[in-house]
Amino acid sequence: MLSDPLLLQMPASMQMTDAQFFDFCQVNRDLRIEMNQFGEISVMPPTGSETGNRNFNLALQVGVWSEQDGTGICFDSSTGFTLSTGAKRSPDASWMKLERWNALSAEQKQRFAPICPDFVVELRSPSDSLQPLKDKMTEYMQEPGVQLGWLIDRKHRRVYIYRPNQPEECLENPDTVSGEPVLPGFSLKMNKIW
Repeated sequence: MLSDPLLLQMPASMQMTDAQFFDFCQVNRDLRIEMNQFGEISVMPPTGSETGNRNFNLALQVGVWSEQDGTGICFDSSTGFTLSTGAKRSPDASWMKLERWNALSAEQKQRFAPICPDFVVELRSPSDSLQPLKDKMTEYMQEPGVQLGWLIDRKHRRVYIYRPNQPEECLENPDTVSGEPVLPGFSLKMNKIW
C-alpha cells in the first residue's frame, strides 16, 4: 500500500519564493509536489498503476471534449497552478477558458500560472485520506474564476461536486457526471473511472 503524502514544514527563514519553488519542483521532477498557503510542502508518492490508468481515462475524456468544444484548454496532473493564497496546487485534471489563459503573459504560462482553472478534478487514490482532498476542493472553490470541481472517490463510488458559494453535492455510484453548464455537452462516463 502506498503511503500518505509526506508533509514538510519549513521555518519562516527557509520559505521559498515562487521561482525557487518552481526550480525545486523541476529538480525533483519525479516527485508530485504541492505547497499549501502556509508554505508547507506535500511530497506525494506516485500513484499505483490502476489509479494512473483511471486518471488517464479521466483526462482523456475531458481532453476529447475540450478539443471538440474549442473554447478552452486542458491540463494534466503534472501541471502546477499558483492560487491567490500562494498555495501551489496540481489538480488531477483541469480545464480553463481560452480568454483566461490568453490573458496570462508568456512567462506566467511557463511556470506555475497564477490562476486557478475554471474546472478542477481530484481523483482519490486508495492511499488518500478523504478529508484533505475535501479541504483542497474547498480551497479551489474560493479561487477567482473557478466554477466547478469534482472529487471522485473510487473507494466508495461517490462523486462530490463543488461550485462556488454552494454546498457540496454528493452523487452515489453515478453512471455519468454532467459538466453542465460550465462544460457544455460534457458528461464523464464513470465505467472507465471506477
